Amino acid sequence: MLATTLTIIAIVTQDQSALRAAAKDSAAQQAVLWQGDSLEIRGEKGDFLQVYDHRRERAGYIRATQVRVQSLQADAAPELLSIVRFLKETPGSEALGIAYAAAYLRAAPAEAINGEVFEALSGMAERLARRATAGRPGKAGEALAAHLEVAAHYGVTMSSFERDGQVQLCSNGDAARRVLALPATDIQKALAALALTRHECVAPSLTPVERFAVDNWRAEVLERITLHKLPEVLKNRLHLRKAGVWASLAYQRARRTELGAEAVRDAGQRAVAELAAIKPAELMESDAAAYSEAAIRVGASRWAAEPGMPASGNTAGKPAGKLAIAVSAGRPGESCVHLVDDQHDASRPLFSRCTWGIVWPASVAVSAAGDALTLAVQPLDSWREMWVFRKDGEAWRVDVAPPAFDNPTLGYVEFAGWVPGGQQLLAAREVLSAGRYRTTFETLSLKTLETEKQADKPNNLSTFYRWQSPLWKAGTVSLR
Repeated sequence: MLATTLTIIAIVTQDQSALRAAAKDSAAQQAVLWQGDSLEIRGEKGDFLQVYDHRRERAGYIRATQVRVQSLQADAAPELLSIVRFLKETPGSEALGIAYAAAYLRAAPAEAINGEVFEALSGMAERLARRATAGRPGKAGEALAAHLEVAAHYGVTMSSFERDGQVQLCSNGDAARRVLALPATDIQKALAALALTRHECVAPSLTPVERFAVDNWRAEVLERITLHKLPEVLKNRLHLRKAGVWASLAYQRARRTELGAEAVRDAGQRAVAELAAIKPAELMESDAAAYSEAAIRVGASRWAAEPGMPASGNTAGKPAGKLAIAVSAGRPGESCVHLVDDQHDASRPLFSRCTWGIVWPASVAVSAAGDALTLAVQPLDSWREMWVFRKDGEAWRVDVAPPAFDNPTLGYVEFAGWVPGGQQLLAAREVLSAGRYRTTFETLSLKTLETEKQADKPNNLSTFYRWQSPLWKAGTVSLR
């Protein structure tokens, strides 16, 4: 209660400042203070201030050069806001900036508070979370942990969860929500929406029902942002985020048959449209990773934008009824794929296999000889595999080509054409692997699905350039 009624405080500006038992450098150290810690001033002695630390419930002395004495009267609010504006773009000073934002909120009259200070607070909290997630060894890591504690003291808490063997930290988003609720500029609201809808801050432990609700909420937040007055760079970033969110929604809707095919198609088409709205000339170098991520997310779900059954051209000249698939319901949440032809229907198929993933019938492609068929199956919202059915003697079998062979996180692989001779097929692959985004165009052995040749561009691989499917070329996002 005493701390909230103070009209003047001391804000620590230097990390590892010593709170001492007496006003001299040789006195015993009571505590180690960090930038952003706020102290009650109780007196002055020489070069030291006598202070009380309410967070640690410790009294002592600190050098006056290690703190800044700050008034919390209303007339000091403009000065505090100016300091917040400066610190919000200063990497490494997030805890100090959060302290000044808290001081401004205590000093400013209620009618003067708008979305600006909360947007700054949100940005600093987000940057601090990213720094903490990246981690720092030794003393730098100790300072990061201390800064997180300082931020938490002001109510800026972090949620944490494990993703791919690494702890992911994310801001609680309270400041960003206040930006959307208070008077703010279009740019401030756009930045707040981006902070609230980060893909990496969606907890992987969510149930399907919870994830569907979160994705719908993220889409709603982004829809509230007015784009036409924003700079092109920010428009691009919003389109990138929307593309990823709608791609996830397409997958989530496909898991719910009660929503109907139209709802799935709408989400898929919206994801493709948002990616197409990007202006590459306005993309910053810092957005390259976000662009690759958005494209992979859309690529993984792009078949949602197509009608449910494949176009006749997908069969490479073979009549559609000669070799096809039928999909039936298996156990709850499971789909069973049946390979059928003119003599074998779903009740006595050539081959059957069940999956918990989403089966995209529109992706079916049949070889000219009718002895092989490819199918897109999506087990995760950001991960799509290619199933290859082929005739082995008199029997049929299916092999699965994943985007990569490490932990499934972000990637897709898709059929791109048949190579004459019946021994090879073409595939396009985009994946995040070992922290790097890779796009490759490959010739695969039909027998083993091993990559025989690959290139980073279709034109650099003569086989791919000659035999790529026109339907694949018209629909893929890998050629963006």
